[in-house]
Amino acid sequence: MVRWALGRDFGWLWGAYTVSAFGTRLAFDAFPLIAVLVLHAGPAEVAALAAVGPAVGALLAVPLGPWVEFRRKRPVMITADLVRCAVLLSVPVAYWLGGLGVGQLLLVSAVVAAADISFTAASGAFLKSLLPPERLLAANGRFESTSWTATMLGPPLGGAAIGLFGPVVTVVADAVSYLLSAAGLRAIRAREPAPARVTAARDGQRLRAGDLLAGWRHLFAHPVLRPLFLNAALVNGLIMATAPPLAVLMLGPLGFAPWQYALAFAVPCVGGLIGSRLAPRLVARYGRRRVLLGTGVLRACWSLGLAFVGPGVAGLVLVMTVELGLIACAGVFNPVLATTRLELTPTDRVARTLSAWSVGTKASVAALTALWGGLAALTGPRTAIALAGALLLATPLLLLAVRRGETAADRASAEITEAA
Repeated sequence: MVRWALGRDFGWLWGAYTVSAFGTRLAFDAFPLIAVLVLHAGPAEVAALAAVGPAVGALLAVPLGPWVEFRRKRPVMITADLVRCAVLLSVPVAYWLGGLGVGQLLLVSAVVAAADISFTAASGAFLKSLLPPERLLAANGRFESTSWTATMLGPPLGGAAIGLFGPVVTVVADAVSYLLSAAGLRAIRAREPAPARVTAARDGQRLRAGDLLAGWRHLFAHPVLRPLFLNAALVNGLIMATAPPLAVLMLGPLGFAPWQYALAFAVPCVGGLIGSRLAPRLVARYGRRRVLLGTGVLRACWSLGLAFVGPGVAGLVLVMTVELGLIACAGVFNPVLATTRLELTPTDRVARTLSAWSVGTKASVAALTALWGGLAALTGPRTAIALAGALLLATPLLLLAVRRGETAADRASAEITEAA
């Protein structure tokens, strides 16, 4: 079979995504580290950074979905990159001037979260206009493999950089990565289609009240997207909710060193690379629905094992094994989900739908993380982790609502090369 060529313009888009993904992962947990090491913040302030900033950002992003929908997407993406670059650079500037505070970190976190959602909404719509439907899965697979590569390499390198050059160096690197991303997007030469309603009001378009809810209505009215969205919100929220209790358990009573803790979550990311490469082959062989159901069930079966982690090498191997299985399944599921979501959404509603999806999943993660933090304080970390793992086992029931039958994309997948 012949490998699909995704083209030069997609190469620039992928390059922009790659550099910003690595910048973000280099700065992984940079704000909590700055809060603890520089500002001597307490647990409540660190928890606020993890939950309140992204939650406020998601709220700010609610009206941005319709705004993005009715504008050309590439300028929106470039603007989002430049905004993230500017607000992130304010952190090292304030640090060097001696004026950095937790309030500024919260504000920057909220602005970055809102810009993230706007960028994601615009980039999904732009990708759909850039490539034909039969190439979307290959493109999303490349994004997924890049994400897991950055997740595997970024945090250890970022930790080393902080140790060598100080607490704000990774924030500077993240800011520069967004500037480079904007330059890459600027190099794309493909002519973008005119946005929705542009002929009605080319300047000063006004949002209607219904525009704010159009993405949500599409998600909850669609018989396939509704269960997929609810499943994603619950699964992502429950997985992320176990991260703080697991960190407390491993770094506290179990006595793992910070480098061991980082290693336990960095090495299994190779599973994401494997899964993202397998996704097109599996869809071509088994069809979209079977892959979504199969990997959706499998990715819910691993987290319960984290409740049984013990000290020493055996405990470290257990965490790595659980995370490897979970990430490999997610590596297949995520690009197939992203492709399905694009194909089942009309072009004039892509940005609003993706914005609604991002807002909903981020709100779910923030709420469940806060709830599980309180639960861990009451019952202990191990009990909280076990409860999240048990609830995850029920989430595949939502996927059973996905209607049977192959979509046009399934039929096209059979013609795509396994190497795509």
